[in-house]
Amino acid sequence: MDDISFAGKETINARALLVGERIGLRSMKGEAGLAPIQPMITTAGEHGCAALFRYGVVVLFNVSAVEEEAFLRYLQGSIHEPHLTPEHEEGIIGFNPQTNEQVDKDGTVWLNGPQVERLQIVADIMAKSVVLSYYEASIAEVFDRIEPLAAELKRSGKAGHGVRELLRQIGSTLLVQHKTVGRVAVEEKPDLLWDHPELERLYLRLEDEYEIHERYLALDRKLDVVSRTAESLLDLLHHKRSLRVEWYIVILILVEICITLYEILIVNRP
Repeated sequence: MDDISFAGKETINARALLVGERIGLRSMKGEAGLAPIQPMITTAGEHGCAALFRYGVVVLFNVSAVEEEAFLRYLQGSIHEPHLTPEHEEGIIGFNPQTNEQVDKDGTVWLNGPQVERLQIVADIMAKSVVLSYYEASIAEVFDRIEPLAAELKRSGKAGHGVRELLRQIGSTLLVQHKTVGRVAVEEKPDLLWDHPELERLYLRLEDEYEIHERYLALDRKLDVVSRTAESLLDLLHHKRSLRVEWYIVILILVEICITLYEILIVNRP
């Protein structure tokens, strides 16, 4: 394992940012001087580094605010669909070769040393955490949008022009499920652990500290509720429209009968 000096500091700051929908790493492989494998780690600032994830997260270690701004400007051309206000999380990383790698009560993550692989494990957990935070907020907004539609349907039996909005909510829900399960793979352990099984205990401790599994299950339950609610409302609206069409057909048949009777009794009367 290669160490990163961080100018000999015992503790450093860590900051995870969800900067966009995706980061194009292929064009940056030549820049990955510390770790070209996922997550790619490259130098950032004077004595810091950054872990880059394809699903749009950057985790910065020992990088000042000014250096962060400069690094994000450098990344700008590789960020697809950038977020105007990136979701972020912060933490403190400490190094002590005698420590039993753990998280203190104040939230400081203590590592045996500043090895690249250990930083990749920390970055993986922080990246998943910031993605979960982003989608937790997104699903809360979806709940806020669906609630008035459901209340209106309950009050008046009508949802007005809510079909398009319901379809949007179903689409948003499916997109979140696709990203958390497919792209981010929140529930999966990083491939790094295959080569460094000795780091699995560290990974599990951090996963437990950030409540990754519990938050993912809670998010999945909310996604399921949103999906089933939106689909139920949509089914009701479709049923009402189908019933309306049936009434139109009945009315047309009655009109046709009336016209036929009129022609027989009045027009064709001898």
